[in-house]
Amino acid sequence: MTERMLAEQIDALLPQTQCAKCGYSACMPYAEAIAAGEADINQCPPGGEALIRKLARLLRREEKRLNPVNGAERRRTVARIDEARCIGCTLCIRACPVDAIVGAARCMHTVIAELCTGCDLCVPPCPVDCIAMLPLPDAQAPWTQDMAGAARARFRFRRLRLERDLAERAERLARKAQEKRLQPMPEAKKAIILAALERAKARKAGVAPRSTDELPSQVRAEIAAVDAHHAAAKKR
Repeated sequence: MTERMLAEQIDALLPQTQCAKCGYSACMPYAEAIAAGEADINQCPPGGEALIRKLARLLRREEKRLNPVNGAERRRTVARIDEARCIGCTLCIRACPVDAIVGAARCMHTVIAELCTGCDLCVPPCPVDCIAMLPLPDAQAPWTQDMAGAARARFRFRRLRLERDLAERAERLARKAQEKRLQPMPEAKKAIILAALERAKARKAGVAPRSTDELPSQVRAEIAAVDAHHAAAKKR
């Protein structure tokens, strides 16, 4: 079995809360670290002792207690926003790894409880401390594999969307930079106008204007436009 295949098997057991409590940015990076022998099997508080047992069986390792450095196992919670205090800053929306918070800038936000993984990542960035993590009742507390699979899919979709948005923004900036490079700078525009005036004076004095053949095509076009404007003005 390759290391990649092993990482995928480990990831399939992880709760997909994407909470980063394990010390890695998300569940798959943690799975990859375990597969590479760089992380231990007891670093996931949401998975708790049950996950440790599953990982120990899969990897044929000895079971151990959850590492307290990574946190403590607890009942599943969901985020709740005090909507009366929410200022619509969107920081919690940006922090949520599974798109479980909806809202718009300067408008009230709310949490879709069914999608919340209880990761806590929305709490620290809130500038008005209006988000609380509430424990769920016993009947709703269990986190199933189906729920983990759905959370994984939302996490991946969000990542792809953000990557697409970044790529589109980079493309727009590159296009604007290219358009700016093609536009004459103020100094160049001034030089073009002066060159056109010089040509007009030369013609008035009966001297053939200096050729513009050696100039770039865009500059020649600018000079021709100025020439045309002056010619039209003289006919009025």
